[in-house]
Amino acid sequence: MIKRLMASMLLLGIAVSMSFSPLFAQDVKKKKLILIAGRKSHGYGQHSFKAGCSLLKKALDENVPGLETILVLDGWPADESILDSADGICIYSDGGGGHPYNAHLEKIDALAKKGVGLAMFHYGVETTKGKNGDKFLDWIGGYFEPNWSVNPHWRLSDSELAKNHPITRGVNPFKTHDEWYYHMRFRPKMEGVTPILSALPPSETLVNKDGKLSRGDGPHSNNPFVREAVLDRKEKQVLAWACDRADGGRGFGYTGGHSHWNWGNDNNRKMILNSLAWICKVEVPSMGVNSKRPTLMELRENMDYPVPDKFDFAKIEKDLEESNK
Repeated sequence: MIKRLMASMLLLGIAVSMSFSPLFAQDVKKKKLILIAGRKSHGYGQHSFKAGCSLLKKALDENVPGLETILVLDGWPADESILDSADGICIYSDGGGGHPYNAHLEKIDALAKKGVGLAMFHYGVETTKGKNGDKFLDWIGGYFEPNWSVNPHWRLSDSELAKNHPITRGVNPFKTHDEWYYHMRFRPKMEGVTPILSALPPSETLVNKDGKLSRGDGPHSNNPFVREAVLDRKEKQVLAWACDRADGGRGFGYTGGHSHWNWGNDNNRKMILNSLAWICKVEVPSMGVNSKRPTLMELRENMDYPVPDKFDFAKIEKDLEESNK
């Protein structure tokens, strides 16, 4: 009897030890993230969707073992069934009336209702008001609404990061010059939405020192509503946000990303890598997803356009050095 008991305990110990061995750890199913890069747009180093997604994929592949990443080019997969097994989908592309999701609302909505995480970067957070905008509110909690939101270029400073949120783990306030959209349209009372990165934009993004509009009123440039919020009420603007959906899925929006070179900023990059793990429900490390800072040569890979004549790479290096101090 004693021998049988000892033999049973030995077998149980072997089984437990095997279940925690590296060999068996390989059987744990990875979460799947689809990175959708939009078609080429703008000029060299701007809206570099393919290059940016490629950098993020490399960083995730090297530093998040529980996540499998798949890169899709040109704004939408040739075989959209690839999306069916995704735990998270990120789109980094042009938006507005030509947003790739506008023609696939039902597909994305069905995936969202299954709990698939959704992230949208830069122009990818903009769509048209109405049916499309309402879906964006459902999926990620906010979006760029024409004649309400604005798209000036300015240097981020004195920013505020969410406390005790996985996306900000290991992230410190940073300063980057970008086309930081702001005055997003959010759900009423910010229901389910957590501001991740916020700042008060400089008044010069709306008015000059003489009080005249720096850009006239228009769908993207300026409007009375944003002037009241920023100039009169001094409201900090949400530039990145997280959303916990009722369907159990997660959403994330990020208004930066116009300038490709800002992927060389360690804190900016870490915040985004954290967000991509988070929407897929992969545990974000206590100090965030660390990644090697890409060299200038690595940042130049996978660009959509050739290098312009007399492009000032020395200035790019200097700006990155300053922003990483």
